[in-house]
Amino acid sequence: MAKGLSVSAKTLNLEINAQFGSLLLHLQARIPAQGVTAIFGPSGSGKSTLLRLIAGFTRPESGLIQLGETTWTDTQNDIHLAPHLRACGYIFQDGRLFSHLTVDQNLAFARARACADRPGPDEAALVTSLGLANLLQRRTETLSGGEIQRVALARALISNPHILLLDEPLSALDADSKAEILPYLTETLRHCDIPAIFVSHSVDEVAYLSDNTLLLNNGRKQAFGPTANILQSLDLDGIADDRDAGAMVVAQITGHDARLCLTHVAVADQTLTLPAIPDLPVSDRIRLRIRARDVAIATHRPEGLSIRNILPVRLEAIEQDLETSSAELLLSLGETRLRARLTRAAVEALKLEIGQDVFALIKSVSFDSRITAS
Repeated sequence: MAKGLSVSAKTLNLEINAQFGSLLLHLQARIPAQGVTAIFGPSGSGKSTLLRLIAGFTRPESGLIQLGETTWTDTQNDIHLAPHLRACGYIFQDGRLFSHLTVDQNLAFARARACADRPGPDEAALVTSLGLANLLQRRTETLSGGEIQRVALARALISNPHILLLDEPLSALDADSKAEILPYLTETLRHCDIPAIFVSHSVDEVAYLSDNTLLLNNGRKQAFGPTANILQSLDLDGIADDRDAGAMVVAQITGHDARLCLTHVAVADQTLTLPAIPDLPVSDRIRLRIRARDVAIATHRPEGLSIRNILPVRLEAIEQDLETSSAELLLSLGETRLRARLTRAAVEALKLEIGQDVFALIKSVSFDSRITAS
């Protein structure tokens, strides 16, 4: 779809000190320029501000921004490239299409200004993969929210950028529009050969889309690493909504049960069952999102339950909130980590201890699984 865009050998190097109103942004990070990296954190943590700094829309008081050997900002040497010289594709929350133009004319605008330093994307394949063929002659003001973001994604990629920046592109969409755009966004980001930085405050979006995650809080880096590692940690208090806590695991499809509309997957030599995803073939690897609130614990393997997914796990950590009734548990299944939320009373009644072998009970309906893992 977009062969020739790879800059995977490069790194996005950030050394930033900036103040915008009450926000103080102090950050040092080296982000691999490959795959999808999420910038995640609560409102006001500096996510969108960081993206605007990378794009060149604003300047830091002091700092350095480099992509590979190319310097975009270096305050010490009075370097600050204008946004149009940075070869960044930028997608805003509202798409920012030219409303007086058709979809095709919006794409033509990007084509005329595309970076010419390497081969660009296959535009025809891009239009087809994003489902835009029937929209090309329509004025953008007549499009739905999901259609607008699909056009915005195509326009950004046709400009042949060195890096794609997405500033909460799903936040302005209703549930139906978000469900429409997510599969397109997911597949496009995974099949186009270009690094992407994706800003979000939604754990589900981060788990669904990203390979790595930069966790921001109060303008500072709290953590950076593979998304699965970041989401499985127990120290996200104040960062993520408690309802979003959970783990992301990679599983391999082992079979489909057409009669019962189920799909079977393997995780660490254990079999899990989830609602059918027949469009993905056996042996495909997929991401699963298992929320802590959907995981219960038993000290002995239970019988006579409607819950079908019962996994032997080891209790790695217990974190109890003494100001509430809640306790968070970190569980290991081989190299895979899960999380569970119990009451402190349950932890006490079950006499749970770190290092104890227990069973995790997971409802099949708690899985979110719709993308092929990279």
